[in-house]
Amino acid sequence: MNLLRALAAVSSLTLVSRILAFARDVLIARIFGAGMATDAFFVAFKLPNLLRRMFAEGAFSQAFVPIFGEYKNRKGHEETKLLVDHVVTLLAIILFIVTLIGIVAAPILVYISAPGFVKDADKFALTVQLLRITSPYIFFISLVAVAAAILNTYNKFWVPAFAPILLNLCFIAAALWLAPYCNPPIMAMGWAVFVAGAVQLAFQIPFLKKIGMLPTWRLNLKDAGVWRVIKQMGPAMFGVSIAQISLIINTIFASFLVAGSVSWLYYADRLMEFPSGLLGAALGTILLPSLSKLHADKSTVEYSKLLDWGLRLVFMLTLPAALALGMIAVPLLATFFQHGAFAANDVLMTRTALVGYSVGLIGLIAVKVLAPAFYARQDIKTPVKIGLATLLATQLMNLIFVGWLHHAGLALAIGLGACFNSSVLFYFLRKRGIYLPEPGWGKFFFKLCVALLALGITLRFGMGSEDYWLTSHGWTRIIHLIWLVLLSVVVYFAVLFAQGFRLKDFAKRGAT
Repeated sequence: MNLLRALAAVSSLTLVSRILAFARDVLIARIFGAGMATDAFFVAFKLPNLLRRMFAEGAFSQAFVPIFGEYKNRKGHEETKLLVDHVVTLLAIILFIVTLIGIVAAPILVYISAPGFVKDADKFALTVQLLRITSPYIFFISLVAVAAAILNTYNKFWVPAFAPILLNLCFIAAALWLAPYCNPPIMAMGWAVFVAGAVQLAFQIPFLKKIGMLPTWRLNLKDAGVWRVIKQMGPAMFGVSIAQISLIINTIFASFLVAGSVSWLYYADRLMEFPSGLLGAALGTILLPSLSKLHADKSTVEYSKLLDWGLRLVFMLTLPAALALGMIAVPLLATFFQHGAFAANDVLMTRTALVGYSVGLIGLIAVKVLAPAFYARQDIKTPVKIGLATLLATQLMNLIFVGWLHHAGLALAIGLGACFNSSVLFYFLRKRGIYLPEPGWGKFFFKLCVALLALGITLRFGMGSEDYWLTSHGWTRIIHLIWLVLLSVVVYFAVLFAQGFRLKDFAKRGAT
């Protein structure tokens, strides 16, 4: 399996998903603006999203994929299928209970996650109502993540990568056609979340059936493999919870700030998710199965080389993205979101958050490569301990920055916290001899700096003034942004090419 080709396939589908996500967010910004209704929806959507990351994409995937890969490679199809049946049945029961708790305890959950909403009874009640609609999403989307873990281990990367496209199509359809029939209109977004979860799960079922891994209802708590997964999920759950607790605390801080703060952070985060999903999530997706296989085969040299390959891609593609997000934040935000109820002030407020996030983009994406290096070895405790230290550091920075930079301080703390996290992960990989850098990193960094300098000059002189972007409209902004982005991409990669970078140098075969 060619990992570069797999990365390109996953990233391409992620690109389509991100474009649709932008279309979705443009519609939400245009129709609902940035105020009470959107703050309520984003909190109601964030809570099931956090639980999804804890139960499925986070703790479950980290614990399940290495063990599942071991069964697949060593124990044959029948035992592997039994493991899937037993694990998924138990997980489904847990998720069903969690979903019920989310519906029944919605007022308590909103009070805990956004206490600042209590002073506005209408805002609090709307958030509770939306949370009760979106809570079943945790059940559906967690099972979607389980299916994705199985399919990715079988190298069916494109199927899970396509599923988020369905989520965004549901959002767009609800915003365009359902919102006018809802009272208040934002309720349409809640129902879009509910439907999207079910649709994404239904989409992956035929592919699971095709590889003979469609789970059937079989509960067996005596299965040794189930208990191995549960034991791994314990520390994994704690580790993932640390990251999610950090996000919840940020929401708590933001709920006490001026109206719109939650939304400004959300829209900045949406732009950050573009490169982090395009590269970070894609790299993590394709690396974990291959790293797990190499660890099982005791191929320590290839294990280190695969990490080196991933890190070089991270630096080559993330640094220009971070530079661009920081420099042309206003052109991006004005073009995508300054329509209808989303005003110029919202652009400027979101810009400060985006600049804060961009500082930590390299850390956010590097973690997606460094953390799987521990998970693949079934070492979850080390990332957990580092995550706990990151939580403490991030909240300390929150206290320092929020009074000075307000909502932008929260974004900056998250970004710097991610850099701290990735740096400590890297330190322990080197200290334990798990990762040994390949020769040529010094020359590699020098060439990147030359290309980044050329990119910065292009962006600075190509964007013009921020006032121009805030006052121009429609196709004028769109066309200008398109040629600015295209020119910047051409300049950056042309400078790399002139210095000897070639695509074939980054081709990499993965373990199968």
